[in-house]
Amino acid sequence: MQSIFFCFSCFCTAKVGKTSLIMSLVSEEFPDEVPLRAEEITIPADVTPERVPTHIVDYSANMAVSPQANVICIVYSVNNKKSIEKVSTYINVCCSCRVPLILVGNKSDLVEHSSMETILPIMNQYQDIETCVECSAKNLKNISELFYYAQKAVLHPTGPLYCPEEKEMKSSCIKALTRIFKVSDLDNDGILNDNELNFFQRTCFNTPLAPQALEDVKNVVRRNMTDGVKDNGLTLKGFLFLHTLFIQRGRHETTWTVLRRFGYDDDLELTQEYLFPLIKIPPDCTTELNHNAYLFLQSVFDKHDKDRDCALSPEEVKDLFKVFPYMPWGPDVNNTVCTNDQGWITYQGYLSQWTLTTYLDVQRSLEYLGYLGYSIIYEQESQAAAITVTRNKRIDLQKKQTQRSVFRCNILGARGSGKSGFLQAFLGRNLQRQRKIREDHKSFYAISTTYVYGQEKYLLLHEVMPDFDFLSEADLACDVVCLVYDVNNPSSFEYCARVYKQYFIDSKTPCMLIAAKSDLHEVRQQYSLSPLEFCRKHKFHPPQPFTCNTTDAPNKDIYTRLTTMAMYPVALTSSSFLHIWGVCVFVCMLMCVHTHFCVSLRSHTRLRCMCACNRCTYCLCQKILKLELLRSIKAQLHRVVFNRLLGWVEGVGSHLLAEEESSLMQQVTAVSNVEESIYMEASAEQLMASDRHMAQADLKNSTFWLRASVGATVFAVLGFAMYRALLKQR
Repeated sequence: MQSIFFCFSCFCTAKVGKTSLIMSLVSEEFPDEVPLRAEEITIPADVTPERVPTHIVDYSANMAVSPQANVICIVYSVNNKKSIEKVSTYINVCCSCRVPLILVGNKSDLVEHSSMETILPIMNQYQDIETCVECSAKNLKNISELFYYAQKAVLHPTGPLYCPEEKEMKSSCIKALTRIFKVSDLDNDGILNDNELNFFQRTCFNTPLAPQALEDVKNVVRRNMTDGVKDNGLTLKGFLFLHTLFIQRGRHETTWTVLRRFGYDDDLELTQEYLFPLIKIPPDCTTELNHNAYLFLQSVFDKHDKDRDCALSPEEVKDLFKVFPYMPWGPDVNNTVCTNDQGWITYQGYLSQWTLTTYLDVQRSLEYLGYLGYSIIYEQESQAAAITVTRNKRIDLQKKQTQRSVFRCNILGARGSGKSGFLQAFLGRNLQRQRKIREDHKSFYAISTTYVYGQEKYLLLHEVMPDFDFLSEADLACDVVCLVYDVNNPSSFEYCARVYKQYFIDSKTPCMLIAAKSDLHEVRQQYSLSPLEFCRKHKFHPPQPFTCNTTDAPNKDIYTRLTTMAMYPVALTSSSFLHIWGVCVFVCMLMCVHTHFCVSLRSHTRLRCMCACNRCTYCLCQKILKLELLRSIKAQLHRVVFNRLLGWVEGVGSHLLAEEESSLMQQVTAVSNVEESIYMEASAEQLMASDRHMAQADLKNSTFWLRASVGATVFAVLGFAMYRALLKQR
């Protein structure tokens, strides 16, 4: 609350002293001259105990009360019977404002008796009356208490908490405190032990309770009820009794401090600010749970998995969601995530459902985390601390790597093509288990984990309704597209082809074609191109056969492939393959030159041409190696190879990076080794005797490279023919 407006009103006989009360509060002495009406007074926040700025307005009977008023003080004179008798009449006027009322009996210094016996029946008649205070502006009796109670009536009203007639807390207050108890019961044993009580105390009041203070609290409960303390811990009944006691003794602020710390407003409803904290999500970004959020959800699961079977039974699910005002999960959830043989949600399925909710509707996920008390237990400012907003997908494509852990795959296909079966197979359900699913319990989503190069990732499958005329942006927004057709239906593939050509032919989203129901007889599709020819034309993988009509759980390799495509959508293009193949061919050519150079070296030694014949293979190789063109080609080769390594292999992942880099580096190293070997052998020929031959190990190494490349064989034959021709000329 930003500020409080106090309205001091007199609706009855004049001269009851309301203006004198205001003047005495401000000046701390009784004024000699009292004006007819005091000006509006503002008390700064640092002066009041609750650190709230306070505005005091002096009203009379002929003035309308401001709608900004937070509390109204109705002043009467205790020595004037007419003033007391008319209090009820004017209370009815103020009740329409729906704000707390304070009855103020002024001029208590003029009488020796109290007016409380007369006022008490009136207080019991009206629920809006918070309290009654008798005071004296002349001798400053209860002046500070008057404003304290007025401020307290605004910040800590009794009405929403307690029913004076029945002398017990209201149902809304009991419901709120019950949720607070269950959130604070970290082990879900129905008892707040000393550690949990200290955590509760520290959370609400920023200070723990001393051991003796804890015992005193429990002793108070023991003296008043038999089942308030169990196993030296506070039960729910004992917890509610303590707050009832606080309210009855006028310590409403204690209960209100607890309620507001756990997100409740003056109407005992969780505030919008608590349930839906502000979180900014830029376009093309997704939302995921971070590590702390998963740890919290894991603790919640362990807290309610009482039989320790790593699955939540229907009773355990209900117990988990008792802190919610409604049941958030319907029967479709059991067909969205993994379950055990009994149909109960497993631990993995439980986390998957939270991941799904966070990805599709982050505001709802924030709301759910608020009900569970994430920000309270993990001492965070809000539930927004549990959410990770991923970077823009375009940046991932540019850098060819991603840090996301959730990937979405939209499933498109004609009716009856097998989309639902493909979703359920991802959850490990074969056709026999799928037939047991009720029609009203089916889900259009399925989510589970896959492993890509040892990394756990979530794959979210979404079945898109087959409406070709209109596909929304949500139907098109995904990381990978799965086009499903029935191999046994001749008209099934046409829908996939039309959808691809209409929406995805110019898209960067990778696509995969699924040949569903592959256990049935495959028929010719009524389309100009067969599925295989269609895939070849548009340069993506051939149709992947799939069936869920199996004895055991269907194979999940295809889902791992989909996740990999979603993680690394930029595959190798044809030009990339040509560049790499060109590098390999060039290396093979040099290997052949090296091999024939070694053979020619021995011949050259026997002929004693001393590097001047210009006709043998040795001399020709020497000239080639000295060409500037060859050196520039070598430099460009190094640059091209390393650019490919940095630009392409980086996006393939750490696993492929090591493998491809090692292979290409070996090829580049081989090029350098060839040149170095040729230069070393040439130098050795000029310095050593002419009868020296090439080492046998070097010859074997050259033979190894010759056998290692298929392309090198062709160039070896050509080189050998050139060598024979040169010998004949010689």
